[in-house]
Amino acid sequence: MLSEAGTPRADRRLRRARQATLLSLVTGVWASVLLPAVRLAREPDAGRAVLGAVGVLAFVIRVLLADDEDLIRVAVGALLGLEPDIEVVAHAADGPTAVTATLAHRPDVAVVDLEMPGLDGIAVAAELARARPECAVVVLTGHGRPGHLRQALTAGARGFLPKGSPGGALADVIRRVHAGGRYVDPSLAADALTLPACPLTPRELETLRLAEFGAPVAVIARRVHLSTGTVRNHLSAAVQKLGATDRAEAVRTARDNGWL
Repeated sequence: MLSEAGTPRADRRLRRARQATLLSLVTGVWASVLLPAVRLAREPDAGRAVLGAVGVLAFVIRVLLADDEDLIRVAVGALLGLEPDIEVVAHAADGPTAVTATLAHRPDVAVVDLEMPGLDGIAVAAELARARPECAVVVLTGHGRPGHLRQALTAGARGFLPKGSPGGALADVIRRVHAGGRYVDPSLAADALTLPACPLTPRELETLRLAEFGAPVAVIARRVHLSTGTVRNHLSAAVQKLGATDRAEAVRTARDNGWL
């Protein structure tokens, strides 16, 4: 039997095979690289797109860091700077600056300390949930309590992480919340499930909240439109129900449990 190599029929078959291979390659490149880039261009807040050395589309997650302790904030920024897909675009040393910087720099993720001057991390999460809901908030804490976790999640935070977590944990949490997920420290989550229900009435909570910063009974009474005697009764009931010795201890107990 004679070979067809070099004949017109064999040449046509070879050309068709090459055309099919080229079409498959172009289709794959369009689906995996070019089409996502086009979609990303239409959504400027979704993250900055870059083409890696091997032509694979990657997303750089823009991050804001807020912590009133400069040393910690700079150290965390340096640690995140080692991640190829994370870029720290702004720093803040207090809560109000964190909100302002987020609105100005439009990061994808805001990493905020739980305790900051002006606005704490929970208040920042609540404000950003209203003003820029597309920015995911991760709350860092040096001594987190289950009550803080509950408050943070209620305020709109998508992540809650102790500062003592392993080095790469924060970067992983940032990626997770940016992708639409959530992260809660497992030990805090387990403790939060066992928190008792608040034993105080709404009025008792309201008066206790106003008493937190030492406001006199007369001032609290004017604020809540009650008599001074009624306010004293509410505060006494709160102290008794929480097993506290005074108002200050009652406030600490209520705050630690996430009721204030």
